[in-house]
Amino acid sequence: MVEKSNWVGLGLVCPRGRYPHVRKRDEFANSGVYILLGNEGDRDQPTVYVGEAETVRDRLDNHQANKDFWQTAIVFTTNGNPLNKAEVQYLEARLVELAKKNKRCHLDNSTQPKRPSLSEADEAKVFGYLDELLSLLPVLGVNVFEESVVPSQSKIKFTLAGSNWNAKGYETNSGFLVLANSIARIDTVPSMGAYLKNRLKLIEDGILKESEGKLFFTTDYEFNSPSHAATVIAGRNTNGRDAWKDNSGKTIKEHQQNAVKS
Repeated sequence: MVEKSNWVGLGLVCPRGRYPHVRKRDEFANSGVYILLGNEGDRDQPTVYVGEAETVRDRLDNHQANKDFWQTAIVFTTNGNPLNKAEVQYLEARLVELAKKNKRCHLDNSTQPKRPSLSEADEAKVFGYLDELLSLLPVLGVNVFEESVVPSQSKIKFTLAGSNWNAKGYETNSGFLVLANSIARIDTVPSMGAYLKNRLKLIEDGILKESEGKLFFTTDYEFNSPSHAATVIAGRNTNGRDAWKDNSGKTIKEHQQNAVKS
């Protein structure tokens, strides 16, 4: 249960294995917006589905029976007066928009919900609710609705280059951000293992695209670690802490070691 002082909202975090035991709680009979999260083996980013319902239990019952990927449900409802249909539809639409914009997850929603028209008073109410909801998600370990953050004190651009690949990026608070137009090696080696499947998914999803005999990143993309990024780019198992270097040739590892010497 997630509550916040002076907020009408109420959050519930439910592992899938517990859902059959708690589904009869009164909170699941309320209207609300919900987020399903899971990790699929071929992807380095989480898979996410965003939904809304006038009775959350009905939708989660359906997803429990028919959606395979998810491991956790996060539900946002209220302690008092329920959210109306237009309000939960608006919350759903905004969350899907943010997930698409920030590209930090594989979004399982097949369509973009439309924002409903709201009165000025209802719009102000739902804006405030959404702000509080978004402030709580990082506390729950969910950052897919936020922009990738490069800490100001370590905003150093790193490069990974070889005979036929050249990529640039930054460390972030939750991994490593490879910049759009970075070039990855086309050829791979068998020892890539599970990383090869992830690489193929990135090609399938259009994040990596072949053009003029090169493999380009079509957009900025955040990996969960420098090594994951380096391995996908180099087409072979690579220690990212040693491979990514700044303009002076200093590695991420050296920067991390120097940071704790002072």
